[in-house]
Amino acid sequence: MSGKIIIGIHKFIEEKTMKSYRKELWFNILNRRGFKNITPDVETALQESGVQEGLVLVCAMHITASIFINDDESGLHQDYDKWLEKIAPHEPVSQYRHNDTGEDNADAHMKRQIMGREVVVAVTDGKLDFGPWEQIFYGEFDGRRRKRVLVKIIGE
Repeated sequence: MSGKIIIGIHKFIEEKTMKSYRKELWFNILNRRGFKNITPDVETALQESGVQEGLVLVCAMHITASIFINDDESGLHQDYDKWLEKIAPHEPVSQYRHNDTGEDNADAHMKRQIMGREVVVAVTDGKLDFGPWEQIFYGEFDGRRRKRVLVKIIGE
């Protein structure tokens, strides 16, 4: 008899199908600037997707709007608005070369650059996997017209 021992290792491989889901959200902020908590809209899209484990991309599809994550506290939103106006004030509009084209929204482009274009959130057990107090916001810096936000969800 040989002294060799053969040990068989079996791996259990569960076959899963990757899903992809796309939804557009539309917003019309009535003021020039404003913030809107869109977490419930993103949660609805996640439920519609059926994804239990994966990632959600939320992206502002306009160059004068933003998507960001922070606390849903009105004082903080007022602080953001005041801070952004100090960094990139709307007036005088003549201070920006972009506005030489007939536009008056150069400041909105800069505010978007500061606040960001998109966020990615993990999905765990079919829910957005946030830290304490985190919520998803749409930031508008040149409002009074409809603008689009893309929600793209991938996972299984």
